[in-house]
Amino acid sequence: MANFMQNSVVNYACTCGLLNPITKLFFCRHCLKLRCGFCVCHEVDSHFCSNCLENIPSSEAKHKKNCCTNCFNCPCCQHTLSARATMVVVPKKTDETTKEGEGDSAKAVTRKMYYLSCLGCRWTSRDVGIPDQTVATGAWPENECSYQTRFNALLEYYQAVVLQDKQEKQEYIRRKTPKTHKFPSLTDRTGLTVSMIRRQIGWPDKNTQKAKPVNISPSLATDELDELPADIFTQPINLRNVTNIKQRHGQPSDQPFNVNKLYPQRRILWIKRSLRCRQCEHNVIKPEYHPTSVKYRIQLFANYHVPDVLLVQNEQILRAGQSSYIVLKLTNPTLHDVSITIKELPTLAEELQMIEEFKLACKIKENTATSAAAESLKSITSSPSLTSTTLSRQASLIEEPRLVEQKSNVKLHENELKFVLNQRDDSSEFDEDVQTPREEPEFIIWRKSNRASIRLNFTTDESLQAGDMVKVGFTMEYTYVNTVSNTPTTHTLSARVFIDAGKIADE
Repeated sequence: MANFMQNSVVNYACTCGLLNPITKLFFCRHCLKLRCGFCVCHEVDSHFCSNCLENIPSSEAKHKKNCCTNCFNCPCCQHTLSARATMVVVPKKTDETTKEGEGDSAKAVTRKMYYLSCLGCRWTSRDVGIPDQTVATGAWPENECSYQTRFNALLEYYQAVVLQDKQEKQEYIRRKTPKTHKFPSLTDRTGLTVSMIRRQIGWPDKNTQKAKPVNISPSLATDELDELPADIFTQPINLRNVTNIKQRHGQPSDQPFNVNKLYPQRRILWIKRSLRCRQCEHNVIKPEYHPTSVKYRIQLFANYHVPDVLLVQNEQILRAGQSSYIVLKLTNPTLHDVSITIKELPTLAEELQMIEEFKLACKIKENTATSAAAESLKSITSSPSLTSTTLSRQASLIEEPRLVEQKSNVKLHENELKFVLNQRDDSSEFDEDVQTPREEPEFIIWRKSNRASIRLNFTTDESLQAGDMVKVGFTMEYTYVNTVSNTPTTHTLSARVFIDAGKIADE
């Protein structure tokens, strides 16, 4: 059971061994495995502003430092600033001559000006001396960082270092790559033929000057510090004029001490991201591109494909070494009937074998994909060394599987509990509840539509102490109809479920 702002009572074990509620898991329809947040790749699809809903390309967002150019946040309370209009009397310029017969009223002009105001704390851009603008979306001045020149020099230096390293790697690969033609000539080996052809075409010579980083002055620590003013311990401090930690961290460039030095902050851009399975590299989550849309193109959440387990009742007092039971409610979210079997968790040897089989399957699939990509690119490049080093498909990063740290401290009475859950039918919620005679197993207490409640009997371990949490764990095998291919196929999948049944009562 997944509760909002509370610890989840029912957790599912992911393929990598981590426990998560079903609301935080994904289901890959190609691998037929549960995936958590560490088993998927996070990719940024689009950048947009949450206030003006402007969609910004990735290159432009990088140039703007992931900030919106039109929206600002209040430096005091972090609310969105709004542009307010006011009428200001502006003196007329000297070059503009007045018409004959006009009085002194022609010497001044009333103009509409705009300033930024916060509707939460009543902060305005006039408090820090920012002049009013003639347009609402004008270029509001920003507080320049005093260390911006130093940052730019460091950025140029490390960009040159990276470029030099890249050129050295390419030169090393070019030297180690064998010649593909059978009859190399002396001119090809020395590069004279290539140089002549490039000159005839009009291209610059290939032997360009290598990039070398420019030496910059290193940063040195100093022991010389400015002395504190004499009245720092005697002058009273008005806390209303002193910035707090949140306000200072909002402007890390200068971190002002006084409130009158807080400048408006550009609103940070939001992103829409897609999630991709690390093993098969298929999308499990793909949102719509438009910022105003909240729909998904692909949404493979686990609660849409895996039976949901809910803890309904646990009224008995739990004691060490005694029998007890809990009532579970299972829901079938799919459009096909599901056969469910509840049995004991795998042993340590079986779990280690499952991990080894998973690693072997990933390794075989990775080698097959890499060799297929190399063969397809070999015909294009006709250079096996170049294909294996630069153009081959990179191996995907897969989370290392591990043993589930959570252990069950109960023993189930029944080895297997088998039953069938009907398919999901939304129209059945509005139909009358008609009881049809059918033979049900003894452990099924209640059934309606695609939901059923079962009674799970168990015995707690004798080694438990008062106050210890009773962990009920079992393996849930269920049938899943895969509709990705043209012909639907039925698979038998399994999920390990752990439930917090309660604490051991005091004697």
